[in-house]
Amino acid sequence: MLAGKKILLAVTGSIAAYKAALIVRLFVKEKAEVRVIMTENSKEFVTPTTLSTLSKHSVYSSFYKNNSEEWHNHIALSTWADVLIIAPASAQTLAKMAHGICDNFLLSVFLSIKCPVYFAPAMDLDMLAHPATQKNIGILISLGNHLIASEVGELASGLNGKGRMAAPETIVGIILEAFNTGVFSNKKVLITSGPTYETLDSVRFIGNHSSGKMGYALASLFARKGAEVVFISGPVKNYPIHPNIKVIKVTSADEMMEVCKNQYVDIDFAVFAAAVADYKPSKTFDKKHKKDGTPLNIILIENPDIAREIGKLKTEKQFHIGFALETNDGEVSAKLKIKRKNLDLIVLNSLEDPGVNFGRDTNKITIFDQFDKKISFELKHKKEVAQDIVKIIESYA
Repeated sequence: MLAGKKILLAVTGSIAAYKAALIVRLFVKEKAEVRVIMTENSKEFVTPTTLSTLSKHSVYSSFYKNNSEEWHNHIALSTWADVLIIAPASAQTLAKMAHGICDNFLLSVFLSIKCPVYFAPAMDLDMLAHPATQKNIGILISLGNHLIASEVGELASGLNGKGRMAAPETIVGIILEAFNTGVFSNKKVLITSGPTYETLDSVRFIGNHSSGKMGYALASLFARKGAEVVFISGPVKNYPIHPNIKVIKVTSADEMMEVCKNQYVDIDFAVFAAAVADYKPSKTFDKKHKKDGTPLNIILIENPDIAREIGKLKTEKQFHIGFALETNDGEVSAKLKIKRKNLDLIVLNSLEDPGVNFGRDTNKITIFDQFDKKISFELKHKKEVAQDIVKIIESYA
């Protein structure tokens, strides 16, 4: 909740301005008091009436009220706010902010603001990638402003790439996190995610179909709750983007093991969600191994059990959560693993349950603790599953 918090939202001239309506609505839902500044160009994409109705306050866009001699005091507004969010932030506004140009009401407020400033760029991918834009973003960050990174997706130009404004839910989540003082605030969380690929030759590998979606959802949620997340992932399509998430990409189980050991020193919570390959070839080929009419016999050897090995390093101050994906005898296996790997909790999901499989957006889980307490959940979207898991961890932490 943001009850009592004063949110100043600035909207600039970008097609993403229409999303400002949802941002305002979400902040109001969190019980925040919201005021909105609009540049003249932003009015081409969303009306002041819409944002005024949703925020229950008049919209600011010029120094004078309704073209009268009565003026809006930008200093009073800048001292009123607990946080200023510029979303969307157009390339033009970013450039002016970076170089101290003050030619509209928004920029006057920005240059006199005392509270934290967050900005969410939105523009076409080539505009965002241009060295001038990147330099301006760098200047703003160096001055202490907070970047809410753009997302990858379909853009107004019809192209697909990085440049989309962060989703309204992401923006509000980041602000919630900024004011958060919960269990995970300023705590460090290590998360392993995705599959591992074990090399056979220069083009082939042994792996599995893990999408990393569960780890992604958990990392995003922990970050929104104020944690510093170290996200160690095997090869997947998508990696979480958040200022509080450090992504480390690995390929094999051995690489993941090494990175986990290096990153574990000051970890408070460790979540082992990766689908680590149990075996790897004992011998690999430098080049592509071609067919020659004879059977290819491959000897497989066991990979390190990462959760178990890191469990040996665990202290009383650290909390470990493991995952068990089973096809049969899941409960028995989960209870054995929680003891063998020195876990505090284990999350069981079984491929016997409908809606549970690699690559799906849904999951059905059962959580066990060290004392065989069992907590079962219905089939849910993985984002909701992540919320259930984190809520249980909070109750034990």
